[in-house]
Amino acid sequence: MTIEDKLDALPAALREIVDDFRAVEPAERLEYLLDFAMGMADLPERLQSHRDEMEQVHECQTPVFVFTEIENDGVYFFIDVPRESPTVRGYAAIVAEGLDGASPDEVLQTPEDIHLLLGLHEAISHQRLRGLHALMGYLKRQVVQKLAE
Repeated sequence: MTIEDKLDALPAALREIVDDFRAVEPAERLEYLLDFAMGMADLPERLQSHRDEMEQVHECQTPVFVFTEIENDGVYFFIDVPRESPTVRGYAAIVAEGLDGASPDEVLQTPEDIHLLLGLHEAISHQRLRGLHALMGYLKRQVVQKLAE
């Protein structure tokens, strides 16, 4: 699959974010990433008290927990990442915002290497990239599980 094919597979909101990242230099991408990290909402109170129902992304060095809901044919991700981990938090915020309300099919067709499409491989360590890649895999797997329920 070419880069253009991967870009075309993205839901519109995520494509817009990716296009913004691709339009700037690697150093500016880190600034964008930090902006997303700072703007990421905390978990809703209903999930804060049920964190044990969230799945941990074990591949991430940072404690990352995810929970997926499908409502009215739209997918909604709730991702908990400590504020002390702005790189991972920023990426999680991008994915959650970019996929918010997307159909299950759109989520499942989204390439797992969003971090490469964003150009983050030019700005952050390879070890962090593995965790980012894993996060998207967890989100997709949760969508499949929710559809099967």
